[in-house]
Amino acid sequence: MPASPAQTASAPLPPGSLGLPIIGETLKFLNDPDFADKRRAEYGDIFKTRILGRPTVFMMGPEANRFILSSHMDHFSWREGWPATFRELLGESLFLQEGEQHRRNRKLLMPAFHGRALENYFATMVTIAQRYLDTWRQQETITAFPALKQLTFEIASTLLIGSQPGALTQQLSAWFEELTNGLFTLPLNLPGLPYAKALHARDRLLAHIEQVVQERMDHPTDDALGLLVQSRDENGDRLTLEELKAQALLMLFAGHETTTSMLASMLLALAQHPAILKTCRLEQDALAISGKLNLEQLKQMPYLEQVIKEVERMYPPVGGGFRGVVKPFEFNGYHVPAGWQALYQMRSAQYDPNCFPEPDRFDPDRFGPDRAEHKRTEFSLVGFGGGPRVCLGLAFAQMEMKIVMALLLRHYDWQLLPDQDLSLQRVPTLRPRSGLEIRVGARSEV
Repeated sequence: MPASPAQTASAPLPPGSLGLPIIGETLKFLNDPDFADKRRAEYGDIFKTRILGRPTVFMMGPEANRFILSSHMDHFSWREGWPATFRELLGESLFLQEGEQHRRNRKLLMPAFHGRALENYFATMVTIAQRYLDTWRQQETITAFPALKQLTFEIASTLLIGSQPGALTQQLSAWFEELTNGLFTLPLNLPGLPYAKALHARDRLLAHIEQVVQERMDHPTDDALGLLVQSRDENGDRLTLEELKAQALLMLFAGHETTTSMLASMLLALAQHPAILKTCRLEQDALAISGKLNLEQLKQMPYLEQVIKEVERMYPPVGGGFRGVVKPFEFNGYHVPAGWQALYQMRSAQYDPNCFPEPDRFDPDRFGPDRAEHKRTEFSLVGFGGGPRVCLGLAFAQMEMKIVMALLLRHYDWQLLPDQDLSLQRVPTLRPRSGLEIRVGARSEV
């Protein structure tokens, strides 16, 4: 038999264990939140395992992030890396596209998330956020994670596909919940199981999106989907109906899942650190003197921006990223064959004391101009990815988070309710297991 690439390579395979046949260490990976940290302590910044049916290499730290996201990204495939459930549920969207197809479609989507379009979204974001915050104050106690998810989904569905508040938006949100629950489950399409429900929800979402796309083709609008329908590439070609459906589904998914997680983490962290909360309020109160929240004020919130970065560092919404290895490579003296799966983990760099001293301390000042710890080591902060494929919706998400938090800080107080489980569940996105139960009131009422 011919020698395999691993046998002919001069460097050894990474240390580690492939575990049991086929299943490998999948159950440990899914059930132990410290799976990667334990093996990193034993083997170092690169180790092998077998998860989700494939031999896998974990690559940890900022150099690994740079290697995968930038300097050697041609050795990796997004499509071949993510589990089959992602490919089936999220379809042929930008998330899984490669090469020229990805560059072309990313360029077509770009205008909907930057510049004038972003400015046009501001008033709608403020209106929706203010309505939700007023409702929470009237309710007095809420479970913040699902409440925030409703808020971010309404913003995403209104601005990205032009949905109107009401029963339909609530139904779309429920379908997205079912779709998301299927991403990290066994792909068994049997009645009543989570994956079957996720596929059914996907089909209903795509049917709705197709109807909206047809309406945008007949009557162009200024929401993101309307802009995307009108967008043309260098050859004058537009996205096809199937391409538009897939991209719209991705925009809705990416446009609220991770933002919800970060906002919930921000509420938790600020409630636990009253001195930092006070500094946030002082910044907002100083801005409020000049009038209601506006676009210009969003550019004058350096401390809130530091808080958002610290939340991104300490509470990354997703743990990392999967890639398929399409070209063999060496890293740190070890050989990784083509056909394997690679996984980079955000926490490994973002909690590295060489990058961020006292990494377990919530300290927004580490991102201030005097310290700027994230600039010391490239690719040490990758909550939104990095390199050429950094998150397309980054500016959209940051504007939304700043609006929600600015309104909260100016006009409302919140406190954590006692006797709840604040330990963090990491799948499908990071969240407190309790859902984060809080009491909300007008300033000085709580």
